[in-house]
Amino acid sequence: MDGIHLIADLYDCQCPLPLIETLTTLEPCMVTAAKDADMQVVGVRFHQFQPVGVTGVVLLAESHVAVHTWPERAYVTLDVYVCNHTGDNQSKAECLFEALIQLFNPKHAERVQVKRGSRFV
Repeated sequence: MDGIHLIADLYDCQCPLPLIETLTTLEPCMVTAAKDADMQVVGVRFHQFQPVGVTGVVLLAESHVAVHTWPERAYVTLDVYVCNHTGDNQSKAECLFEALIQLFNPKHAERVQVKRGSRFV
C-alpha cells in the first residue's frame, strides 16, 4: 500500500522535561496530537524507562506514530507512517509530524521523508 514515512531526529529539545522524561506526560500528548490530525487511534503502547525516558507507539488505522526519548541528551526520535488505503493521508501525516516537532521544540531537527509502496500506485 502506498504511503509516506516521516522520520526525524530531534536534538537539544527545549520542551518541558516531563514531556520527554515520563510516560504519564508524553503518552496523552501523542494520542491527542494524532486525534487532532484527524487520525484514527486503534491502540497505544508506551514503556517507561528508569530513571527516565520513554518509548512508545500510537497505532493508527492509517499505520503508526512512534517516539523514543533520551532526556539525558535532550534527544527524541520520531516516526510517522501513514498509508493511503482509503484516501490520501499525506497532509494529515505532515500536519501531525510538524505538530509533534513543535511540541518537542528542538534546536536542530534532521528530517527524512520516504515514499512507501510506490509499486501499488
